[in-house]
Amino acid sequence: MTKSNFTRRGMLKTGAVAGAALATPTIFDGSVWAAGHTGFTNAPEGGSVTLGFNVPQSGPYADEGADELRAYELAVEHLNGGGDGGMINTFSSKTLDGTGINGKKVEYVTGDTQTKSDAARASAKSMIEKDGAIMITGGSSSGVAIAVQGLCQDAGVIFMAGLTHSNDTTGKDRKANGFRHFFNGYMSGAALAPVLAARYGTDRKAYHLTADYTWGWTQQESIANATEAQGWETVNNVLTPLASTDFSSYIAPVLNSGADVLVLNHYGGNMVNSLTNAVQFGLKDKQVNGKNFEIVVPLYSRLMARGAGENVKGILGSTNWHWSLTDEGSKAFVKSFGTKYGFPPSQAAHTVYCQTLLYADAVNRAGSFNPCAVGEALEDFEFSGLGNGDVLYRGADHQCFKDVLVVQGKDNPTSEFDVLEVVEVTPRAQVEYPPNHPMFGGDEASLGECNPGA
Repeated sequence: MTKSNFTRRGMLKTGAVAGAALATPTIFDGSVWAAGHTGFTNAPEGGSVTLGFNVPQSGPYADEGADELRAYELAVEHLNGGGDGGMINTFSSKTLDGTGINGKKVEYVTGDTQTKSDAARASAKSMIEKDGAIMITGGSSSGVAIAVQGLCQDAGVIFMAGLTHSNDTTGKDRKANGFRHFFNGYMSGAALAPVLAARYGTDRKAYHLTADYTWGWTQQESIANATEAQGWETVNNVLTPLASTDFSSYIAPVLNSGADVLVLNHYGGNMVNSLTNAVQFGLKDKQVNGKNFEIVVPLYSRLMARGAGENVKGILGSTNWHWSLTDEGSKAFVKSFGTKYGFPPSQAAHTVYCQTLLYADAVNRAGSFNPCAVGEALEDFEFSGLGNGDVLYRGADHQCFKDVLVVQGKDNPTSEFDVLEVVEVTPRAQVEYPPNHPMFGGDEASLGECNPGA
């Protein structure tokens, strides 16, 4: 594929934050890209544009995928002028007006990642080559996200990542055509560790069970480093296959390890099953080293918590967003989603809805679907009104920075959806790090060049 020779990165930026208010985003001069409406992969013709939604419709993260598809459907509805507009009404950028994207009606196709990298790449490839998708988004696995991000880079389309929490997505595996709204393992550790130390003390011995793929590895490294900085000792780290459904054989050794904390670096169905097994072994009721034994789930979702039921009570973790937030953007999204589907959205739904709006807005501000124009519109873009406070889409690595939520399982939930409560909102500044941080590939990590494709 051809590579872009655009060198305008960093020249067209949005305004800086002034106090608590964000400056009005720059509206890109369409004439800059007037010659760029063709000559790139899947340049839209006619009155519509096609987006590709690539989510796990089967496999261990299927619940997350189902909620992602609901949110994508809602985002398309709002972009095309249907419904109540949701977070379009609260978004600090005001380019979205219900007329689609850049005046074109939004259509979409879907694929099933199966939470398998090969399957995800195949479905993304099909959507690009057969369906004419100009942007691919979705996923609920970092392994999938990294694989599809690489494919989109080569194909010359924008990839707006869904649920991917591995540091590597915007670390060593970052790509110029890829963007991530979701937070990452480092940010979870930075937010969670001080709360764990305050709640459980600094003299703790932690045993880690870790999903054996890119997300698990970087999540474990992040939470271990952050808790060790608070005084904790990491006793052991045991890798578990992603396909595991019964974790009993992994839980049993914890009892004789001398550990007084079990850290479950698991997500989706893996977390539901490993936490259930841990509770069945009586870990929540034990005392070790003169302390109450504790369980920690570094990355939570409402869907996971609901699946684990009463087992989540009192257990701390972090999350990207929660439907109980009271900012205007969150309230608008919860109202729209709840009206359409009859229950509150998950963080998965929130993330992909935001990514869809952010892509559409970037196209409008750039005045072009050219992926390099869109990328530059997103780089160092600061915005608010989509939940999580004031947000920066950092140009150096395409990672979003925002407030991070520390949550715990509610002792007295009022419904099957009211299972988590926010115990602390960690300010954005506390979870930021330099783009060349060693956990993110160090000085060797690079976005490379934007690829506009054909």
